[in-house]
Amino acid sequence: MLENIFTLFMLIMLQAVLGFDNLLYISLESKKAPETDRKRVRKVGILIAIVLRIVLLFLLVSIIGYFQKPFSFLTGGIDDVIKFAFNGHSIIVLLGGGFIIYTAIKEIWHMIGTQNLEQSAADLRKGTKSSKAVIFSIVLMNLVFSFDSILAAIGLTSAIESTTTAFIIMTIAIVISGLLMLFLADRISVFLAKNRMYEVLGLFILFIVGIMLLTEGGHLAHLKLFGNEIVPMSKTTFYFVIAILVIVDVVQGKYQKKLLDKK
Repeated sequence: MLENIFTLFMLIMLQAVLGFDNLLYISLESKKAPETDRKRVRKVGILIAIVLRIVLLFLLVSIIGYFQKPFSFLTGGIDDVIKFAFNGHSIIVLLGGGFIIYTAIKEIWHMIGTQNLEQSAADLRKGTKSSKAVIFSIVLMNLVFSFDSILAAIGLTSAIESTTTAFIIMTIAIVISGLLMLFLADRISVFLAKNRMYEVLGLFILFIVGIMLLTEGGHLAHLKLFGNEIVPMSKTTFYFVIAILVIVDVVQGKYQKKLLDKK
């Protein structure tokens, strides 16, 4: 019993740590919905994602071997140039990483190309996408982000003899982590709305998340370019890079403020 409680605690911590980039994406993506619907969009998107995570967990427990086994028609390559063995897991992660990088670059480009920041804010308030489209994007990317965390959860509970007990523990962890996301999503969105200078930092963090997913997907696909195997970015490296970005942003902000005060 004590071992199961400890496993549940570890799973909740795992979901919380891996959910940071997911929360950031939800906060940035929800800004594309009409202003009056943004809070509802975040809540509905997360609630739907919680249900689908549980469904995904059930499916992965049942057919996990299929996602890890390489597809015969996507295995091969060109000698000394490229080699690959794509499976379901790698394709999902690669597509998710590519989409996140595209989203981050598009938003950064929009910021650079906008001459009037106030006009840009007005455009955001009008919403560039419908609420349903934003909810769909949030749910879809939530599933991409949760894929690895669910597989990690399956690994953590592999020592539990009862499959039913393991499934219940993982389900409880998913629900609790989802409720934490509901609690934090609005607060992060409000913080970014009040401190718009951190939007750029958030987008670059999202860009790094995309790179991390691409390297992980390439590793899962056993991708080799010119004889060099793609190595996944470790979570330690990821959080170290994020910490450096935050420190640089804070120091830059304070230094810029001093320069403006002198003028």
